[in-house]
Amino acid sequence: MTKVCVVKFNKLNEKNGRNIRNMTERRKLGFFSCGTGNPIDDCWRCDPNWQKNRKRLADCGIGFGRNAIGGRDGRFYVVTDPNDDDPVNPKPGTLRHAVIQEQPLWIVFKRDMVIKLKQELLVNSFKTIDGRGVNVHIANGACITIQYVTNVIVHGLHIHDCKPTGNAMVRSSPTHFGWRTMADGDAISIFGSSHVWVDHNSLSNCADGLVDAVMGSTAITISNNHLTHHNEVMLLGHSDSYTRDKQMQVTIAYNHFGEGLIQRMPRCRHGYFHVVNNDYTHWEMYAIGGSANPTINSQGNRYAAPRNPFAKEVTKRVDTAESHWKSWNWRSEGDLLLNGAYFTPSGAGASASYARASSLGAKSSSMVGSMTSNAGALPCRRGRQC
Repeated sequence: MTKVCVVKFNKLNEKNGRNIRNMTERRKLGFFSCGTGNPIDDCWRCDPNWQKNRKRLADCGIGFGRNAIGGRDGRFYVVTDPNDDDPVNPKPGTLRHAVIQEQPLWIVFKRDMVIKLKQELLVNSFKTIDGRGVNVHIANGACITIQYVTNVIVHGLHIHDCKPTGNAMVRSSPTHFGWRTMADGDAISIFGSSHVWVDHNSLSNCADGLVDAVMGSTAITISNNHLTHHNEVMLLGHSDSYTRDKQMQVTIAYNHFGEGLIQRMPRCRHGYFHVVNNDYTHWEMYAIGGSANPTINSQGNRYAAPRNPFAKEVTKRVDTAESHWKSWNWRSEGDLLLNGAYFTPSGAGASASYARASSLGAKSSSMVGSMTSNAGALPCRRGRQC
């Protein structure tokens, strides 16, 4: 069912390992008439028959999570029931029944629905949760946990008002259920997992983080999301002492960090983080923070500082003396700094570190507005360009 995008290498971007989709294929989709310069969206959104070729999305990934195929190689599973009556014995047709299966599945929804989860939704490997074409909210209960699995795509959902849950039995596969301690109340928690892509979701107002990735998670792309009304937005790295996160690589691209956000966009530990072509229109404390010597490569973003004269700095080194953080590799390249915003760089610019924190070619910051204008869950309708 999937047209595999032919990959060519653009010499201008080879140094960052960025692959570019076959331009001939894009012309067929009207690329030049509806393209925004956002390489993910321009790969699939221009096709009015997107609904008949949903799995094309899996070939449109970028960044460190670009190889996340989700349920591309499996069948479709249609969620028909918004209920979550029994987290140990979920009914067929529910989202929980879909995500725990062992085989690859591309999960879609029959109609608009609000899903209030009793306990964490434990997603198994090789799953895509695809909310395009309907209006799906996961809200007012537990939310999504991606733990010790691989190849997961979460796309097109509204996830908000997530609550701490736990001290309960929850099923994680058809053959296993177990006791879950208290969960923090993240919108999406990525724990010891790899090849994860979180794209075009609207995330807000949860008890802990909106997207947290910890405990050795890596090969992650967080893209095209609209994040609002939240304090500690995104934590990448478990703790200063958890050195396994030194291998973590995360791409944060084309997101809109919007109104009502306070801090951690993201807050990084240890690993390698490519923050590229995002729109930061609101923060109250700071945008990008870190500790434990993370490498942060900020390229082509638009940072608009708040009015507060004491919150103009984009960056924050958390609980660390300058004598320690001055050697950390944090750089700003081509970022647009507005309303007095300033980025405090550090480090000697070690090329090897930045090579590990580079995952695609950055576009000009002047394009950020168009590339992020449709961040969040899209109002896709069949028979029309999405």
